[in-house]
Amino acid sequence: MSENLSRLYRSRGDRMIGGVCGGLGEYLNIDPTVMRLLFVALALLGGPGLVIYLIMLIIVPEEPLA
Repeated sequence: MSENLSRLYRSRGDRMIGGVCGGLGEYLNIDPTVMRLLFVALALLGGPGLVIYLIMLIIVPEEPLA
């Protein structure tokens, strides 16, 4: 009964600043650029984009070394 559980990590390979968007992209199986655009749009439109990014940068662990 082995389940393949997916965990959310900050990406080591696909990162611009902290790897949050790269990790979310891998976790949700979408292009990390879409996540980056979403965070920028939220931040520019007065939403909580920057705050959410900073919280995830602190809370989400970095991807373990292979």
